[in-house]
Amino acid sequence: MPRKPQRRTQYRALAGIDRKALESFQAGIRKRYTNEQILEELAASAKRLGRSPTMREFAADPQTSVHPQTVIEHFGSWNEAKRTAGLVPRRFATREELLELLKELGEELGRIPTARDIEEHRGRMPSKSLYWHTFGSLANALREAGFDVPVGEEKLERALEQGMALARRLKRLPKFADWTAARREDESLLTEWQIYRMFEARRGAWSTFQFLIRERLVEQGAKVAPDGRLI
Repeated sequence: MPRKPQRRTQYRALAGIDRKALESFQAGIRKRYTNEQILEELAASAKRLGRSPTMREFAADPQTSVHPQTVIEHFGSWNEAKRTAGLVPRRFATREELLELLKELGEELGRIPTARDIEEHRGRMPSKSLYWHTFGSLANALREAGFDVPVGEEKLERALEQGMALARRLKRLPKFADWTAARREDESLLTEWQIYRMFEARRGAWSTFQFLIRERLVEQGAKVAPDGRLI
């Protein structure tokens, strides 16, 4: 008995609501997100974290305003939303997915990706350690992805070709510092330390490399002065 008047009052209050006014109010108070806004928040959160966020990390990020459930409602699943945002799910079902990401990065860079490239693209690329764990080394992963990764004698030949090209550009045999500067502009060059290791990092390794460059240049008709200048 005392509850009936209360229930009738509640129902009368609901019955008297202007539906259009209610819908307008609800639309205003409940923020609506576009897919683009959600993807931007995901990408921004990944940038702040330095990796692809989990649902818990995204929800705990004080600068996000979208609830993870809203993300799922828009894209069907958390991982699908991250893929659409260009981020990488934290778990990978197949080796093929890892290889495909390497291929995409290589196409974007226009060259063979390096370990540094992978680090610089954290959030949308998996970690270097995951590639090493899955494939034994990054070089193995790159080869399996279809990249031409030189080994042994082939690597030395590649280094000499690069050295000759740099010597012609500089008009002299490249010094260690020249190579360092050139590689800042072109990361397709082997690293200075890779070259050192080809000569077992022994004393005189760089001058041995310069000698071999000189020999190749001379074979092709170039004249090289004793001080390394190309005449």
